Amino acid sequence: MSDSLRPMTRPRLYEQVLDRLRAYVVEAGLGVGDRLPPERELAQRLGVSRASVKQAIVVLEVQGLVEVRHGGGSYLTRDSLEVEPVERLVERRRRLPDVLEAREALETKNAELAAERRTEEDLTALRAALDHMAGEIDAGGHGVEGDRRFHAAVTAAAHSGLLADFMRSISEQIAESRTESLRQPGRPARSLAQHRAILEAIESGRGRAAAAAMRRHVRTVAKVRLLDWDPDGGSGEDA
Repeated sequence: MSDSLRPMTRPRLYEQVLDRLRAYVVEAGLGVGDRLPPERELAQRLGVSRASVKQAIVVLEVQGLVEVRHGGGSYLTRDSLEVEPVERLVERRRRLPDVLEAREALETKNAELAAERRTEEDLTALRAALDHMAGEIDAGGHGVEGDRRFHAAVTAAAHSGLLADFMRSISEQIAESRTESLRQPGRPARSLAQHRAILEAIESGRGRAAAAAMRRHVRTVAKVRLLDWDPDGGSGEDA
């Protein structure tokens, strides 16, 4: 059968809501810090259910484009709502558990080996990474670069060429999981504290403690909004 006659699909309603919201932000001249209309108002004006509006807001929150304040509405964190295609977001959601599972296996072992093999040069790099992350957070950032430097320094301190190769092979996916995690409210400061616990164990040469601290950290990283999002939620509504 010709591909042109394949079954037609209708865009999910929340995807249409996303398109309308993106256009609204441009037309209204909204920017960073501005508040979107309440969900109830948006639902009424667009002629859809609140569930469809809520799904759209969740997508924007997952992408870091809005900040949802409990009982206080949704506020733009950027000057536009240029969203990535929902299909790409769904694909990231699908592969994230595998990436996090690999991170736990690899980085836990790296931390254990780092505690046993680290040099003074390695410790200097680890401390510098945490100083950088703290500076980013103090400046209002998420600490992404400092986080990257810290985990790279732990890998280097393990002095295992093969483990380093494994980490490089999934570096792009790790970067995605890092960004997803550090977008969570309150997460940068918590991540910094967990990094300090990992460093303390590495400094004192306690391999099992370093591994346990890294495992706790990576499991915290795994708690991200993206994994709670149901891409099919609300499908079939307002039909």
